[in-house]
Amino acid sequence: MQAISRRSLLGGVALLAAASSLATAAETLTVDTGEGRVTVSRFASERSGKRPAVLVLHGSRGFELRPQAYERYAKALTADGIDAYFVRYYTPADEQAFRTLTMRETREAYETGRFDAWAARVSSVLSAVLSGSDSSGRIGLLGFSLGGYVAAAAAARDERVSALAVLYGGMPDKIAPQVKHLPPMIELHGEADRNVPLASGEALVRLGKSVGAAAEIVRYPGRAHGFDFADNDPMTADAVNRVAGFFQARLSAA
Repeated sequence: MQAISRRSLLGGVALLAAASSLATAAETLTVDTGEGRVTVSRFASERSGKRPAVLVLHGSRGFELRPQAYERYAKALTADGIDAYFVRYYTPADEQAFRTLTMRETREAYETGRFDAWAARVSSVLSAVLSGSDSSGRIGLLGFSLGGYVAAAAAARDERVSALAVLYGGMPDKIAPQVKHLPPMIELHGEADRNVPLASGEALVRLGKSVGAAAEIVRYPGRAHGFDFADNDPMTADAVNRVAGFFQARLSAA
């Protein structure tokens, strides 16, 4: 298990200064599921041939909260020859519910009842991506906060997932007792997170190890929830580079 001290990474400044120009290069796709369509933004690597992919799952407020922050990950992944897919797993009913549910307790109760359906929607997108002519057959999930919980739930139920990266998330309580399988994973979590306690990330890593998965947690001292969305914190570059390196190692393996 690793903890992060304050340090700068080579190339980190360039990473953080990069303009959010990926949005114009994204291809918008839709995938049919049992609960209606899922909208997906595809960021394709410039590498030719068959490539691995990563499905990126947003936090509770969607990709629109900080698009440039999410796109930093897409930029790093595509540079490593990995296609990135931004998956909008909410249904219109979910979006309406989150506009009206203002109390934390009611939101969390709603989320608990939706994890199975969201995981199923993610698996439908995974099937569509794997069926593409440019797919290498290896795919990972990257989830942030609520999306981290959804990614963990989907990975536990879909053995086609080759790697899992979670930022300040965990495994839904109602799903954890049923977990028999998880892929290799990495959890990144700020030690000062008041939204999703560090203990939730630690519990996910312990769960992964208990079912035989290679699992690692990286702790960021003094960092709060969503620390990697900051444009001027060197730990942002650290997080992006760690996630990209993890997927490059896990998805490029034979």
